[in-house]
Amino acid sequence: MRGDYARVTAADRPGVAQPVPVRPVPAQPWGRILLGAVLILVLLVGGWEAYWRAYGVKPGFANSFGLWAMQRRRIDQGEGAATVVISDSRLFFDLQLPVWEKLDGKRPIQLGLEGTTALIFLEDLADDPKFTGRLLVGIAPQVFFGGHGYRAGALKYFKRESPSQRIGQWLSVHLIEPRFAFYDPDFALETVLERQAWPERPGRTWRMEVRKLAVTEADRNTYMWDKVENDPDYRALMREIWLRDLAPGDDDPPPAKEQENAMKQIERAVKAVHTLQARGVKVLFVRSPSTGPYLEYDNRHFPRKTSWDVLLARSGAPGIHFEDYRELQGLEQPEWSHLSHAAADEYTASLYRIIERDFWGPAAPAILGAPQAMR
Repeated sequence: MRGDYARVTAADRPGVAQPVPVRPVPAQPWGRILLGAVLILVLLVGGWEAYWRAYGVKPGFANSFGLWAMQRRRIDQGEGAATVVISDSRLFFDLQLPVWEKLDGKRPIQLGLEGTTALIFLEDLADDPKFTGRLLVGIAPQVFFGGHGYRAGALKYFKRESPSQRIGQWLSVHLIEPRFAFYDPDFALETVLERQAWPERPGRTWRMEVRKLAVTEADRNTYMWDKVENDPDYRALMREIWLRDLAPGDDDPPPAKEQENAMKQIERAVKAVHTLQARGVKVLFVRSPSTGPYLEYDNRHFPRKTSWDVLLARSGAPGIHFEDYRELQGLEQPEWSHLSHAAADEYTASLYRIIERDFWGPAAPAILGAPQAMR
């Protein structure tokens, strides 16, 4: 006799050979057990949330492929004439959408991604006839001319995104991310454990990955996290990580190979730009500010005359290089590569005025493209 709590299986039927043994399940206060498990979960999650809030973290939005795809779809859903920004992290962090909107009346679509050349998105938009607007292409020499594609998978994700992934992203954006500070890849438990200074093991070298640098909003407007600006220890950590990445390594390509690769990136960009220009799209390259060791690295590995100037000359597209405009210089860059939040607001306003005066405004010169002298 099985009793009220026996586990009955499909094999427990008359006529079935070799019946599965029946195991009794003892009566337990399952309701109280469930309540206890829920309380423990709430305490653990609440403790993790409290820990990161005390560290200075606030609820925000993870810069996921799903969030990027939400903005990319806007172009194909009726906003093809918009101003679009494609870039590595510099113009992604430095161009502030609210400031631009106040000046222009319209908010750009932000499609920048950290550590990822804008070239792959330049080619994608060149192949999309629905895009007929204006395009700002951010250039960080190391990333663009080096062809780095750290988060290039966003494009494949966008093209293959399933309905369930879209629903999951929508729920995350509207229900979870605005409420939980710890819901950020940098604070995931597995990430925190991985970046601990574990003892060295054969075949595995401990390496500190880039930490959280910025805060991202629902429409991907992004600005520097105030902890980078105001916490000297955290700022020093970020500078240490950059110095490690900028240091010479055994796997660095020789200068000739590096220049050859840069030319390949330029040729790809030229082809995409010509396709866009033939469709009436206005393309403008933007070299955002950098300073200190980062600027020294860029100038050493990708001199302006053999990279930026060649890109503009070959593509026929105009460009704004921060070294050519006084109002784009001297802005605060806590970790040498990105602007502080206040400086990014100032930079965006100055950049917009330059663009309207010299490139896209009604009074802009008709002939564009050549590098300009210091203004």
